[in-house]
Amino acid sequence: METRIVSLIASATEMVAALGLADRIVGISHECDWPPEAVQGRPVLTRAKLDVTRASLDIHRDVEAIVTRGLSVYEIDLAALRTANPTHIITQDQCQVCAVSYDDVVRATHACLGTDAQIVNLHPDTLDDIFADIRSVAAALGIAERGEALTTDLRREIARVAVHAQALIPKPRVVCLEWLNPLMVAGNWIPEMVEMAGGVNGITKKGDHTKVAQWDEVAAFDPEVILLMPCGFKIAQTLENRADLETLAGWADMRAVIRNQVWVIDGNTYMNRPGPRIVESLYVLAGLLHPTEFASLMPPRAVSRWR
Repeated sequence: METRIVSLIASATEMVAALGLADRIVGISHECDWPPEAVQGRPVLTRAKLDVTRASLDIHRDVEAIVTRGLSVYEIDLAALRTANPTHIITQDQCQVCAVSYDDVVRATHACLGTDAQIVNLHPDTLDDIFADIRSVAAALGIAERGEALTTDLRREIARVAVHAQALIPKPRVVCLEWLNPLMVAGNWIPEMVEMAGGVNGITKKGDHTKVAQWDEVAAFDPEVILLMPCGFKIAQTLENRADLETLAGWADMRAVIRNQVWVIDGNTYMNRPGPRIVESLYVLAGLLHPTEFASLMPPRAVSRWR
């Protein structure tokens, strides 16, 4: 039987494409937007149950209201899934607000496809987990050797940048914010990557989950660089939520603010997408922390100054 793949998370779509099977994708999530050959013309099988264009605090409250009732933030188009008739469905259970829940995928698969489709479940907490997920996808699709080759190439490039960046002095203190209201400091693979990019990560450490933080905690660390990478936000949407930070007591007195080292990253495309473009995420971090050495590597339109 010919392989037919449904990818219900954007990072997995990028994995499948990087493994050379973009043409086998028969369905995607509403978040999948790259690469073009993997997403253009593909049926979209999921949708959000809330308005993701609202302010950060409103989105947070909507998510809490849904999750506390034991519901999923997203839903699957069962008719479209049945029509897609995949042999493989790729999903995740790392974050209940990043994609359709794993339990919902299992229920939908059994309801529409019986036991005919294989569910490939991803769970990236660290950089090593991202590489393990790539290998898992490749193995499930019968191309394990491609997964090994791809992860070897990615690791080699990451190591090349990290060896250079970690030797640089000084190392700026960095806080990465994954949400603005309430404040959430990025965890998982981000602390590890900040260190690789030649910075000193604040508040969280490698493998931690993203953490709700008090402003006093951030202010006490007094970062020299603040990186804003709200999950699911493009740069323009982050900038629309400026007041969430600028109304905080002492914001204007922060070292990073005074030095104009507050940066908005397209977190939806890079930092919060645990797939092959994690290498480009490292380029972004290294380019912001050590621009004279790495700015030329940064992808275009990946960042914007706060002011």
